[in-house]
Amino acid sequence: MSSSHPTQLAAAKATLDARDAMVTEWADWLEDRSGSRHIPRPMVERQFRLVIETLVEMLGPLKREARIIWKHVMEHYGRTAAARGLAAGEVVEELRQLRVLLIKYLGPSVAAMRPRRAVAMFLRLNDIVDSGIVAAVVGYTDALVASLLMTDRDTQQLTGANGEDIGRQLEELEAELQPLAGRR
Repeated sequence: MSSSHPTQLAAAKATLDARDAMVTEWADWLEDRSGSRHIPRPMVERQFRLVIETLVEMLGPLKREARIIWKHVMEHYGRTAAARGLAAGEVVEELRQLRVLLIKYLGPSVAAMRPRRAVAMFLRLNDIVDSGIVAAVVGYTDALVASLLMTDRDTQQLTGANGEDIGRQLEELEAELQPLAGRR
């Protein structure tokens, strides 16, 4: 187990404390956008909560282990975005909103840190969000390519929005994250 700098642990705690407010605001923002009506709001909020909880683990002592789960969660986000009919740029825009929320909710606590630590923390958060955007775009692209390569029209396309499948996939990802979150 690697150690985390107290600054990262403080940011992780602040993120966890603001999680519900961030999820609600993110879902409100998304609700007004096109392509978001295919998936029920509780499912969207569940996905956002998983994204934020995984991001928290990326700041903790098990960040190396969390990196793998982060990639899986974000690739799933991209596949879900393809199922919702979004364009690649819209996936990026939605995840940029996560960065906006992190700045809004963590800004005051990070700004109270010594300048060098505050800059390092914002750079770390930025790096995490950027790697998540890359993974989401990969998941999005994989889903689109797979749907184009399908020849059996009786098989459900990977880009089809199926709430049960998305829920099952979220359940698997939550179970993957649970051992890390339980050790916090």
